[in-house]
Amino acid sequence: MSHFSKRSQLFLDRLASEVIVGDGAMGTLLYARGVPLDANFEYLNLINPALIEQVHRDYAAAGAMLLETNTFGANALRLGTVGLEKKVRVINESAARLARTAAGADRFVAGSVGPLIRPKGEQSDLGVAEKEEIFRQQMEALAEGGVDLFLLETFSSIDDLELAVGVGRSLGLPVVAQMAFVEEGNTREGGSAEEVARRLTAAGAAVIGANCGSGPREILRVLERMAQVSNLPLSAFANSGFPQYVDGRYIYLATPEYFAAMGRDMVAVGASLLGGCCGTSPDHIRALAQAVAGLSPVVREPVAHTAAPSPPAASPSVPARPTFLAHWGRRPVVTVELDPPKGLQTGKILVGARMLSKAGVDAISLAENPLARIRMSNIALARIIQEEVGIEAIVHLTGRDRNLIGLHSELMGAHHLGIRNVLAVTGDPVSVGNESGATSVFDLNSIGILKLLSALNAGRNLLGADLGGSTDFLVGAAFNPNAANLEGQLKKLEKKIEAGARFVQTQPVYSLDILARLVERTAPYDIPVLVGILPLVSERNAEFLHNEVPGIVLPDSVRERMRGKTGEAGVLEGMNIAGELIAWGRGKVGGYYLMPPFGRVELAMELLKKIRSEQV
Repeated sequence: MSHFSKRSQLFLDRLASEVIVGDGAMGTLLYARGVPLDANFEYLNLINPALIEQVHRDYAAAGAMLLETNTFGANALRLGTVGLEKKVRVINESAARLARTAAGADRFVAGSVGPLIRPKGEQSDLGVAEKEEIFRQQMEALAEGGVDLFLLETFSSIDDLELAVGVGRSLGLPVVAQMAFVEEGNTREGGSAEEVARRLTAAGAAVIGANCGSGPREILRVLERMAQVSNLPLSAFANSGFPQYVDGRYIYLATPEYFAAMGRDMVAVGASLLGGCCGTSPDHIRALAQAVAGLSPVVREPVAHTAAPSPPAASPSVPARPTFLAHWGRRPVVTVELDPPKGLQTGKILVGARMLSKAGVDAISLAENPLARIRMSNIALARIIQEEVGIEAIVHLTGRDRNLIGLHSELMGAHHLGIRNVLAVTGDPVSVGNESGATSVFDLNSIGILKLLSALNAGRNLLGADLGGSTDFLVGAAFNPNAANLEGQLKKLEKKIEAGARFVQTQPVYSLDILARLVERTAPYDIPVLVGILPLVSERNAEFLHNEVPGIVLPDSVRERMRGKTGEAGVLEGMNIAGELIAWGRGKVGGYYLMPPFGRVELAMELLKKIRSEQV
C-alpha cells in the first residue's frame, strides 16, 4: 500500500496510463510581461500574487494538467542574497496556495525546487547537513502549502539532487528529479545520462528526467539513454531552443509547432510527463497539449537492476615528468612570485627571473591580475620565462576574468604553449581593484577550476566531451591559514584535494602560532604545502596589507614591531620577522612561497639563502 496521499497517488497512477502535460517557463514569461530581470521573482508571490496566479491560469487554460509553484529559487541561500531569508516559509506556502487556486480540483500542483546556487550560478560550498536543512526548510513549507509532489529541476550536481530527493521522500510526497544536461548527454560535472538515471532510481525518485540546459533535441537524446537503464517514468521540460540576442534582448525563436513535434518524439522514447522550461509560453504548452492528446506512455522493455559500472580511473593530476616539486622531502622547495607588468615591458621581470633561477629557485609563480588590477597575461609571460630563462613557471588562474568557455580555451591553449603548473584561485572581486567598467564573471570558483583542470588531465572537458588527448597539468590550490575559522579552510582544502589539487601555496604568514597551527593541521593531508612569506618593508606597508588585502592578517605584535619603521629600518625589521618564521620552520616546513614586495628580487634571494643554509 502506498504511503502517498490520495492526490499524490492519483498523479502517479495517471502518469502510468497517460501523458501528463506540465506548464512552461515562469521566469522568462514574467520578464516578457514586464518584470525586470533584477527583480526577485519568488518575492512576487507576496507582493504581486495576482500576476503569479494569472500566469498559472494562463498555463491551465493552455492545457497544462500540472502547475509548478513559483519557487525555483525560494530557498534560504538564494533569498538570503536579497535579505529575504526569513521569508522562506511564507513565500513557499503562498506560492503553493496560488498554484492550487489556479489548478482547481482537476489539476496537480508540483512544488518547484531548484539547486543551491548563488545568483551568478556559482555552486554553494555548504556542507551536506547545511544543504539538507535548506532543502528541508523549503520543501516542508511547500508541503504545508498543499503541493501534490515535488519537482526538482535544473540541478547540475547529482550529489545535491540525490540529497534533495531524500528530503522529499522523507516528507511523504513523490519526487520528480530532473537534471540539467549541457553537452553530449553529460552533466556539467561530467556525469553521463546513464549514471544520472541509475543514481536517481536508486535514490528513490518517482520520476526522472531532464530540463533546461539545452533544447528539445538534446533532451530527447538524454531520454533515450535514460530509458535504457531505468524502468521509472521519464519527464522532460525542455527549453524553447537556444536564446538569441535580438534588438537588445534575448529571445527564444523555436516555434510552438516545433516544440510540440519534439514532444511527440519524447513520448515515443518513454516520456510521460512533458512541459517547458526557459523561453516556453502558454502557446508552446497549448501546442504540446494538442500534439500529445490521447497518447499513452509507450511500453518499455523492463530493465534489469544491475550495479552501475565503475567509472574509468581518471588520469592522474600529477604528471609523470619531473616537476618543480621533484626535490620535495629532500630539501626545501622554493617558489617566488613575480607580478606581470602593468604595461608591455618585460625586461625587468626577465632580469629578476634569471637572478632567481641562478640562485636556485625551483619555480616562478605568476599571479593573474592581482588585486583585480590590469596586468599582462601571466600565461604569455610564463611561456616567455620558461623559454628564455629556463625555469618552470606556475600560472595562477582565476574564475573572475573568464567564463566557462574562456577557461576551457585558455587552458587548452596553455597546455600547447608548454605551461604545466596551474594554481587555481577564485580571484579577488573586481571591486577590490576599482577598474572602471570591469565586471566579475565567476562561472567557476577555485574548486570548479580544479575540477576543470582534472577533467582536462583525464582527456575531457568539464561537460564530458572527449578532447582526443589529455593535458598533464600539475594542479595547485591556495590556502588561507590566517582565517579565524581554520576548520572551514581545512574543509575547503579537503574539497580542493578531492577536486584534484596536488600542491598548495598559502597566503602570507606572519605569526609563529599561525605557522605552527598550519604545519600541524595540514600534515595529515599528505600534500606539499608551500608556506607564504611576504616580507614587510614599512609601517605603511604593514597596515595596508592588514587592512586592505583579502586573506592577509598581521598579529598586533608584528604591527607594533613595524610601528614607525620606514626605509632601510622597515626592510630590516620585515626581513627579521620573515627570518624568524623560516628559522622556526627548519625541519618542519617542506617548502616556501616567497612574495618579494614591489618586485624586490634581492629580498627573495636573501630569504632563499636563509632557507637553504644550515644555520639562519
